Amino acid sequence: MKIFLKTEDEINLMRKANQLVGATLAEVGRHIRPGVSTLQLDHIAEEFIRDHGAIPTFKDFPNPYGGPFPGSICTSVNQVVVHGIPDEQTILKEGDIISVDCGALLDGYNGDSCYTFCVGEVSQEVKHLLKTTKESLYKGIEQAMPGKHVGDIGAAIQDYCESFGYGIVRELTGHGIGREMHEDPAIPNYGSRGNGVMLKAGMCIAIEPMITLGERSIWMLPDKWSIVTRDNKPAAHFEHTIAIRKGKAEILSTFEEIEHQEGEIY
Repeated sequence: MKIFLKTEDEINLMRKANQLVGATLAEVGRHIRPGVSTLQLDHIAEEFIRDHGAIPTFKDFPNPYGGPFPGSICTSVNQVVVHGIPDEQTILKEGDIISVDCGALLDGYNGDSCYTFCVGEVSQEVKHLLKTTKESLYKGIEQAMPGKHVGDIGAAIQDYCESFGYGIVRELTGHGIGREMHEDPAIPNYGSRGNGVMLKAGMCIAIEPMITLGERSIWMLPDKWSIVTRDNKPAAHFEHTIAIRKGKAEILSTFEEIEHQEGEIY
């Protein structure tokens, strides 16, 4: 395992990349409504990222199981947990949820963030799943400080989400991030306090709870990318990239513009 501690200059560059990702998610969010295809959203994201001098990191991202990822964002609808491929056939409808995962490479450093959006009016049951998943992200971030361990982050997320009876996806994790999109260490959304890699100032990590309304079991679709819940119940996914500081963690990505657009959804 090789963990890279970032300098202040590197963290500044990562902040710029992550702020762009946040702006991209907000731009995509403006177009999320019934009747829109996920491919349309992908085109919006790619154009926005490139217009701001960056490269969509997910485009052509390699896959050990099959071909490279064809989209610039992952668009995961309802029971698709992560890695949904944008296409013309997937048309959003009233009551859907869609998690949009976005990555951008700007000046040599990566940004990575995800937000799960409501399409029109969504059931209270699903809204509560989204609310809890987003809250668990911040509970994980609260644990991200020097001297704590990766297990402290996972335990905070797990304890909170399981208290509502939700499932914690275990096969997929958050990750270190910097010059590469995925660096060490892995950041699971479950664990035991005091276990795992010790956190140090200068580490940059992406924390991303992937939480299911029903059972936590998942499987991969034949496209070799899309991961879905086995019971076909919805899943939520929120992600921030953070820098670990001597005090509390600094969130480098942002939901501020998205939340301003959405207002009080749940």
